[in-house]
Amino acid sequence: MISIEDALQAVEMNSFEVSKEIKIPIEISGNSILFSDIYSPINMPPFSQSAMDGYALNFHDDFTYTLVGEVKAGDSHQPLLNKGEAVRIFTGAAVPDSANTVIMQEKVVARKKEITIEAKLPIGSNIRLSGEQVKKGQLALKKGTKLTPAAIGFLSSLGITEVSVYKKPSIALISTGNELVEAGQTLSYGKIYESNSIMLQNAIINLGFEAVSVHKVEDNYEATYNKLQDVIVKNDMVIISGGISVGDYDFVGKALKGLNVEEVFYKVNQKPGKPLFFGKKGDTLLFALPGNPAAALTCFYMYVYIALQKMSGSRDVSLPKVMARSTSGFVKNGDRPQILKAIYKEGQVSVLEGQSSAMLQTFAISNGLIKMAEDLKQINTNDIIEVILLPV
Repeated sequence: MISIEDALQAVEMNSFEVSKEIKIPIEISGNSILFSDIYSPINMPPFSQSAMDGYALNFHDDFTYTLVGEVKAGDSHQPLLNKGEAVRIFTGAAVPDSANTVIMQEKVVARKKEITIEAKLPIGSNIRLSGEQVKKGQLALKKGTKLTPAAIGFLSSLGITEVSVYKKPSIALISTGNELVEAGQTLSYGKIYESNSIMLQNAIINLGFEAVSVHKVEDNYEATYNKLQDVIVKNDMVIISGGISVGDYDFVGKALKGLNVEEVFYKVNQKPGKPLFFGKKGDTLLFALPGNPAAALTCFYMYVYIALQKMSGSRDVSLPKVMARSTSGFVKNGDRPQILKAIYKEGQVSVLEGQSSAMLQTFAISNGLIKMAEDLKQINTNDIIEVILLPV
């Protein structure tokens, strides 16, 4: 059995980029990772802009200026200002080359043909200079940058319509268990509604991955072996839910062994999620998660998340962590490290009730996880603890 720390390191070390470059329209590039550096094709801003509504001045020693025109956002004319002259100007409009200061309209007394300013400003005030954000030919975004809405907006402002990104991994989800029936069907005695596949599928899609296929397998060796053999060939990652323990009807481990899947580790010293398998076959990574829903989702965020980020070319592969003050207490049962579901808000964290590996109701309202070390027996109110923030 491996420690949490060693398991995390093993996942990161054995995960690799799906090193295929694809070019896609920028409007559908959200959450993708840049495959190469992007250099700006233009100055940004492309011309000197007014930072506010007001007046553009050709500065002189007096407080009064002759008003000689107006420039709106989008205007292409270039008024020539002599010393002591001004034009009415609006936010985003091109500042004439002959102007050297913009003063906000609230600091001006305006008459028909002249204005009086309340105070003198430093030369260059309230002007966004051409190339101030990035100059033509300069590095705009580095390889490995995640394309957030802000990044996409920035690249669009440079006139870029297409980006080269890492191809996202194709992912197969396999749900095992004779006791499982799909929601909407009659629930007979001894059966439960299957939830893991739709839960994990949505967790994956929520992270920006779309190539996810979902498969159901009965609890028998031949069906498990055949399905695994098929999806391993076709996908970059395979995630299996259930069937990885050592019971008489747990066939995943036996099938993985029969397919010569290389085991990186099996079983992690943690609660929940002890029966976790991680392995690889060729260029395909495989995770076999526990069947209990909360344990499966915990393992997904702790381990599968890292592999997905690494495979996608991301340089930041771990979920963000913050320190927070506990507003509740918790006493751990047993010696294993425990991963707790919690709610984090504004520097404070509360450990939730219902930490069972089978319970999703608590997970449904949580936005963070707390890793409780092996030698830590309890959390007390006002303790400062580390919280792993979930992408919810």
